[in-house]
Amino acid sequence: MAQITGIGGVFIKSRDPKALSAWYRDKLGLAVEDWGGALLRRTAQSPHTATWTPFANDAEHFAPSTREVMINFAVDDLDEFVKQIEARGVKIEGRMADEAYGEFAWVIDPDGTKLEFWQPAKG
Repeated sequence: MAQITGIGGVFIKSRDPKALSAWYRDKLGLAVEDWGGALLRRTAQSPHTATWTPFANDAEHFAPSTREVMINFAVDDLDEFVKQIEARGVKIEGRMADEAYGEFAWVIDPDGTKLEFWQPAKG
């Protein structure tokens, strides 16, 4: 039987797609391609698969964003990544460590979408 094997992409609407792509490139360091998006590939340092999780309409986890989507990006070194994006003028909305899952940090993009950066727990 055929089955879903992973997340093929995250697609979001934007008031200004070119400006939003530039923000993700300039502030977060995504390698944005000429077509406006970025390809995220597994590496030896980041062999993770993606997760898909529905949340209730009133879930506080997306706050302060009012958008219906939140994007989670896996990172290899959260402390260093946070330093890099803060140096580019990105405000960190919060951080959290969870022994079972790893470390997290959150920001809000120019369209109001909450982004979650995750460094998985070791082991």
